[in-house]
Amino acid sequence: MNKKIGFIGCGKMASAIIKGILASCCDNNYEIKGSEVNCEIAELAQEKLGIPVLTDNRMLVMDSDVIFLAVKPNYIQQILEEVKDEITPEKLIVSIAAGVNTSKIEKIIGQARVIRVMPNTPALVMEGMSGICKGEFAKDEDAAFVMKLLSNIGKCIEVDEKQIDIVTAISGSGPAFFYKVIEDIARAGEKLGLDYDKSLLLTTQTAFGAAKMIFNRGELTVQNLIDNVATKGGCTFVGYSTMESEHSERLFYNVISNTTQKAQELGK
Repeated sequence: MNKKIGFIGCGKMASAIIKGILASCCDNNYEIKGSEVNCEIAELAQEKLGIPVLTDNRMLVMDSDVIFLAVKPNYIQQILEEVKDEITPEKLIVSIAAGVNTSKIEKIIGQARVIRVMPNTPALVMEGMSGICKGEFAKDEDAAFVMKLLSNIGKCIEVDEKQIDIVTAISGSGPAFFYKVIEDIARAGEKLGLDYDKSLLLTTQTAFGAAKMIFNRGELTVQNLIDNVATKGGCTFVGYSTMESEHSERLFYNVISNTTQKAQELGK
């Protein structure tokens, strides 16, 4: 029997997940619907995604086995209060609302099976990185199911909920940090005399290739890859030594630490 998946909210992240599921080889196993309370937005989402988009959240929950909460965090309580009477023990709740703990959701809807997800925006190009954690009443098979879904838009790992704020800092916020690094390197090339578009292409493709080298490194460590390029006495070694003297490791630790702390504050 097909599993019915409902998305409360059909914004960018929900749309990326929906498109990934529909594009996967196993999409015939799922019946997908969405909901948007605004009629005009619902019509646009239905046309864009090619799925039924309702304007009644309760009706969507009643007709779904898995419900994705894909609304802004400040709307979560309102939505859950609206649909809680339709949530039965057989239904799985999946929240992608940043900073909303599973315990907060369980407090409103009772002993429901809840999975919390931290996706990221590269899901829009099917290169997402998601972290998930189980609520108190969720089962291992629930986590496995959600990870399978999210594998359609990139990669996914499972962590304890106490670690999800670190995931938020690294992969949820991380794209902005990498954009900044790429932009800074590209602008450096421009300042030294290279056309900006060419410098940006060089930087972006190099970042993409370096990431792929890490994925395909086998038994090599990342430091091995660095040493293979930054041979002593060479130009790369000079640049790498500059990064160390400028304490890049400390910089990025502070970036991730401060972002993690902010994510923790949002969850309180």
